[in-house]
Parts: sequence; structure tokens; C-alpha cells
Amino acid sequence: MNTDTKVILATVVGTGIVLIGAILYFSKTQTPSSTLSENVLATNGLHWHPRLEIYIKGERQEFTNAIGLGAVHQPIHTHDEDYKNGVIHMEMTGEVTKDETKLGRFFKIWGKNFSSTQIFDKTNGSEGKVTMLVNGKGSFDFENYEMKDKDLIEIRFE
Repeated sequence: MNTDTKVILATVVGTGIVLIGAILYFSKTQTPSSTLSENVLATNGLHWHPRLEIYIKGERQEFTNAIGLGAVHQPIHTHDEDYKNGVIHMEMTGEVTKDETKLGRFFKIWGKNFSSTQIFDKTNGSEGKVTMLVNGKGSFDFENYEMKDKDLIEIRFE
């Protein structure tokens, strides 16, 4: 066998080993499609506009403008024209999972604290308690609430 034949044979064998390894690796790390589809809300993106109102001791808290907009635009953000009305823009492309629509994600992007026990710097205690309504009904999902188009989410600390 000459040198050129040996090089070609070694290349073919090496490529085959890499391809087989890649197939085995990816086949073991993929989630079964039945589980995956339960967590997927959209496969071709979504464009939703829930509204969020926050009250601390009865006083409405306004958002700042351009939450999530900057050098890198976040898929959940606010815009000039309607941030004062509490409108959150959810502009997502491709596959969208339930986790990507959670209210806590918006607060993380905003850099503010929110959970069942805290809103901003206010924590449950003698001063008050965090409560949440979604479309007029009590909700205990808080940061784990999966926002939907046209939701009205009210968070209160009283």
C-alpha cells in the first residue's frame, strides 16, 4: 500500500468514527418529542402583549422605558408608545417554550426582584404581603406564571 492510499484510508476511517460518535452523542441527549411538545408553545415564534400593573400600598408603579432594549434586544421588552400602560412586548422567533414566557423572566430582564414573597424591595411581613391577580382572578404562580397574549397581570403589595 502506498502512502497516498494509507492517508485516504485513515481519513475515511477517522471521519466514520467521528460521525458514529456524533450520532450516538446526539441520540442520547435529545428529549423525546412527546415531552418536548408539552413544553413548546409555538414553533414559529409569537408576538404577544400582556399588561402588567404593579401597586405598592395602593400607589401604581410605572415601568421605565425600553426595558430589555439596548445593544442586544431581549425578546421580552417595553416600547416608548405603551410602556406607561404596562404593556409588555413578547416578540419571539422560532421555537418558544413555556419557560421563555414566565413573568419572572421579565423581572430578571428588568433587574427587579419579584417572587411570592417579594416585589422590588418590599418583602412579606408586617408591612404587607405580595398578591397577584391574572385577568381578575387570584394566582399563586407569581414568577412562574406563563404570560399569555392580552393578559392583565396585577401585582399588589398591601
